[in-house]
Amino acid sequence: MKRNLLRKDEESDPMSVVSNLFDVAMVFAVALMVALVSRYNMTEMLSREDFTMVKNPGKENMEIITKEGEKINRYTPSENQESDGSRGKRVGIAYELDNGEIIYVPE
Repeated sequence: MKRNLLRKDEESDPMSVVSNLFDVAMVFAVALMVALVSRYNMTEMLSREDFTMVKNPGKENMEIITKEGEKINRYTPSENQESDGSRGKRVGIAYELDNGEIIYVPE
C-alpha cells in the first residue's frame, strides 16, 4: 500500500509542463521588452515628462516624435512637403567645421 502512494506522488500532471512553459515565455517577453527599450534609449516613453525626439536626423527616413501628456505624435517631414519645394524659403547657409561645430550664416 505504501508503494502505491509513493508512485502516485512521483507521477506528474502533464499540464504542469504547459504552465511552466507559459511562465518562462512571459519572463522572456518582459526581459525582451526591457532590453529593447533600454537599447534604443526609449526610456523617455515611460516617463511622465513631455519630450521631442528626432529619429534618423538628416536622412530621408527622418521622423520627429513628440510626447505631450498622454499623446504621442509622429511627424515625417517628407510626407508633408510638396515635391516642387514651394513651401518655405531659404534664409541662410550652414557650414560644418572639421571639429563638428556648425556655423549658420543668415542671408
